[in-house]
Amino acid sequence: MKIKKEDAILVGIDFQERLMPAMKGNEELEATAVKLVKGCRILGVPILMTQQYTKGLGSTVPAIAEAITASLGDDIPETVFEHIEKTSFSAMGEPAFVEALEKLRKKTVIISGIEAHVCVQQTVIDLLEKGYHVFVANDCISSRNNTDKKYSQRRMGDAGAVGTTMESILFELCGGAKEPGFKQISALVK
Repeated sequence: MKIKKEDAILVGIDFQERLMPAMKGNEELEATAVKLVKGCRILGVPILMTQQYTKGLGSTVPAIAEAITASLGDDIPETVFEHIEKTSFSAMGEPAFVEALEKLRKKTVIISGIEAHVCVQQTVIDLLEKGYHVFVANDCISSRNNTDKKYSQRRMGDAGAVGTTMESILFELCGGAKEPGFKQISALVK
């Protein structure tokens, strides 16, 4: 099962200011997530971002919000950053998220976010139960400790999600060296 860009969406879960500093490998996580967001924008893959209780946990970290909004060249203009507010751990427990997802009419969901063993895992399991094909960008998820992340990855995989990486996802979405966006993706992942 390959990821096809015409049927894919990227979901970013709770990359928030008060959560990110506590994540293992948070600087690398942020840098990799920024590349995934920019790559999806280059390739025309829609992006949904959630924030868990923004009042208490803060906004999406500036680097990721900027990756969503920045101009990436003449053919990829600036966009407006919007998030979906949630209090349910699973994004699927938030009616506004479900509505936004259904409106896009995509069946393949690429997942990134924090924390792997709570909001990411519950979202993945709920997406799978609703019949979505789920790909977890394992280098774009984290938890406060590696044990939680490791067992979360195992549980999501056992449930039917496909674990992969940011770079693998972007090149799979691109499809080939002669496809639009290939040069930009190649430069982005270096």
